[in-house]
Amino acid sequence: MSNGSFPPTPRRLGGTLVIVLAVLAPVCFAGWLVWRSMDEGETGAPGTPPLAAPSVAGPSATRDDGRREDPAGPGRPPSPGRTPGERALRGEVVVVDPGHNPRNRDHTAEIARLVDVGTHRKECDTTGAATNAGYAEAAFTLDVSRRVRTLLRERGATVRLTQDDDRPYGPCVDERAAIGNTARADAAVSVHADGAGAGQRGFHVILPASVRGGGADTSAIAGPSRHLGDSLVRRFSEATGSAPANYLGGGEGLTVRDDLGGLNLSTVPKVFIECGNMRDSKDAALLTDARWRQRAARGIADGITDFLRGKR
Repeated sequence: MSNGSFPPTPRRLGGTLVIVLAVLAPVCFAGWLVWRSMDEGETGAPGTPPLAAPSVAGPSATRDDGRREDPAGPGRPPSPGRTPGERALRGEVVVVDPGHNPRNRDHTAEIARLVDVGTHRKECDTTGAATNAGYAEAAFTLDVSRRVRTLLRERGATVRLTQDDDRPYGPCVDERAAIGNTARADAAVSVHADGAGAGQRGFHVILPASVRGGGADTSAIAGPSRHLGDSLVRRFSEATGSAPANYLGGGEGLTVRDDLGGLNLSTVPKVFIECGNMRDSKDAALLTDARWRQRAARGIADGITDFLRGKR
């Protein structure tokens, strides 16, 4: 300009703004970092990934054999849906005796021989009963006994079967008792199904009479066996909805016998349970139903569990 003054030009104004912004930007960024670090002090250190939202597990699955699968997976704390009393039977020994043997029918001569049952001599074993349609008691007792074993093992018990379809026949009634005695079982249960007439329905538990003679002496186990029997009657009825037998036991579901070698020769608390009558069509419909057999197994396992807890 001709007057000699030098007003700022647009170019120089832009340069000043650039300089100011260059100075302020680091300061603002540093302030933001300080604020951010203070904020993160409530939720976690910088770089910490956010916590996952808690998952809601669905109901535990039930397998075909009645066992419950915990959605938490193995090695994790059990969910509330698992069987009460998990591991409660640790250290307890239970012998489960599946009545008869599916192969006894092929060894009629062997099972007919007499064995000493203390007070008298009796057949080694029998083939057992069957439904009118041919479902064998031996098949029923083995299936239920295996289910009982699974349930009791889940609760921590050591369980042994007297036979697991791993023998050509038997064992004989005296050996069945000896297996429980040798194991020093805390409880032994022989699983059966009756072969009474049509119209005679329901279950019952057989208790050992107090007998002494020969190799039989149940004086020490008659009382505890009664407690075991009471527990089984109560729990079996609750689990299955079945009523005690209408043809013996006076409707209480308990009978006492002195002629069964498996009881006479036992030195540990032991009972038999007749889960129903295979010759009655209504009972047979239950006995041949796998879902009902699972309930029967649970009733037996619960009865044994109650007895073992009560003796402590």
